[in-house]
Amino acid sequence: MAFVRDLAIILLAVESLVVGVLLIVLIWEVRNLARLLREEIKPILDSADETVRTVRGTTTFVSETFVTPMVRVSSFASGLARALRILVRRK
Repeated sequence: MAFVRDLAIILLAVESLVVGVLLIVLIWEVRNLARLLREEIKPILDSADETVRTVRGTTTFVSETFVTPMVRVSSFASGLARALRILVRRK
């Protein structure tokens, strides 16, 4: 009976050592993951954010300087053409 008890104590001690080592490895890997996120992923996200800001600015510029005036001119021309068609039909 004492042999089984001693064997169980030795197995629990070895298991505790293995769990401790695995916990240290896990903490090390989490630290490496945090470093990876900070040093490699963050610059990629910053670059993507800068690209989105550039695209937003370009879209606003094109909309204000080209699209809006073209829509106004097209609307005016369409209205004028429709008015002329109505006037020509009445005569």
